[in-house]
Formats: sequence, structure tokens, C-alpha cells
Amino acid sequence: MTSQDSISAAVRRLSEAQATRMPCAPVRDLIGTDDLDAAYAVQQGLVQARIAGGARVVGRKIGATSEAVQTQLGVDQPDFGYLLDDMDVSPRDGRSGPISMRTLLQPRVEAEVAFVLARDIDDEDITLDVVRDAVDVALPALEIVDSRIADWRIGFTDTVADNASSGLFVVGADGQKLDDLEPRDVTMSLTINGEERSAGTGAACLGDPLEALRWLAVQAQRFGDPLRAGHLILSGALGPFVPFAPGDRVEATISGFAPLRVTFEE
Repeated sequence: MTSQDSISAAVRRLSEAQATRMPCAPVRDLIGTDDLDAAYAVQQGLVQARIAGGARVVGRKIGATSEAVQTQLGVDQPDFGYLLDDMDVSPRDGRSGPISMRTLLQPRVEAEVAFVLARDIDDEDITLDVVRDAVDVALPALEIVDSRIADWRIGFTDTVADNASSGLFVVGADGQKLDDLEPRDVTMSLTINGEERSAGTGAACLGDPLEALRWLAVQAQRFGDPLRAGHLILSGALGPFVPFAPGDRVEATISGFAPLRVTFEE
């Protein structure tokens, strides 16, 4: 069992990497490679520190849902992290300028389907029908994943501890009801400066983005923090994530939605 001192040391290491924008060594030397409870305890330490600093939880993200991303990361199962309001860089309220990369260390971008929940998911038996019924709307999304671990040399407990390698996120403004959209059937193309760099389908996300949502709802309940009405859920990548640089124009086209376009600056 991982000690509290080791968990605290991992929190400090990751926090310092974020504050200095200097990637750090993996934390698996502190929490091991198999202790998921310890990894999620580190994640909670990081999230609670950001909440204490004024951030607010607005949802969750599911990571490593596609075989392509699992291969890229060298992991074999999904994980989850928290979305905070200061991670949201969506172009809304008249804001459409470039997205600053000043908080990022070694970012990658991926396209996915997001869900906004109409009600809490705290049912005793969480089925696919239960989570479908809980969804208000689906939205197109870009997740800017990032790692505080140098060179992305992560194991599974490293990425879990690092809030599932989260960075920023962008969601579209116009949602679709699930009566009009079947998430597992969507197709996705992601381009950078007009060149396709990633492609995939809804079925690449654990077979169905709604199945990813069901998996998350079960895990959230197991950890004592069920998904809540109004939460935004990033369900996971539909294809490989790709690096980008300041000045790049990123566009995600997910069938059933208007294209999602953003640019980045240092």
C-alpha cells in the first residue's frame, strides 16, 4: 500500500512541473505501477489544490478509450480525469482569437464526442440505456492533452495521477440530441493547416462513446463522486492524437456537427 508521504511527494512533483512548465520524471517510482487507488489519490490532490486556488469542476474526461491512443501511450485500459473551468478555451461569448499555449508543456490534440448531462447518474444499475437517457446533448470537442511527465514516458499510474494527461478543451456551441445522432456511427477527420493528421469513428471509442460514458459513470460512483447534471463529459478520442505548434490551425470535422476550428499561439 502506497504511503501518504509518497502520494504527497507525487502531488508536489507534478505541481512543480506544471508551475514551472518543466516536465518531470514519472511518479511511478513513488506510487508504483499497479496501485490505482494511489494514482487517483494523487489526481485528487492536484484537483483539490486547483479548486482551492479558485477553479471549479465542470465535468470529467475519459482517456485512452481508443486502441490507437492506447498504443501511443503504451497502456491497455481507459482512465478518467476532471475537467475544470480554467481548462475550457472554447470560442464562445464573442471570443474567437487564438488559444494561448502558455500553460502547456508538450501538448497533443485529439477529436472526440462530448456529452452534457441532463441529470445525475447515480443509479444502482448503470446500463447503456441509463446513460443515454441522462444525456442532454452531444457536442463536438477537441481535447488538448498534455503531460507533466518528460517525453510522455508514462505508465498507467503516471497518466492517472497526472489528471489523465489533461490540458485544455474546446467544445462546439451547437449540440445534437441523441434522437438525431448515434455517437458510435460518427466519422471524424482532424486536420492541421489543411492536412489530415488523424481520422477515426465513434466505434473506435470503446465501441461506442456512450459505452465510454457508462464506464465512467460506474467508476465515478465507485470512487464516491457520481456524475452530476450539467457536467460536460469528454468521452475519448476517435483517432490518434497528434502534436501541434504555435500558429497551427486545427479543424475537427465530426459527422452530424458543424466543423470545430481553432488556432494556437504561444
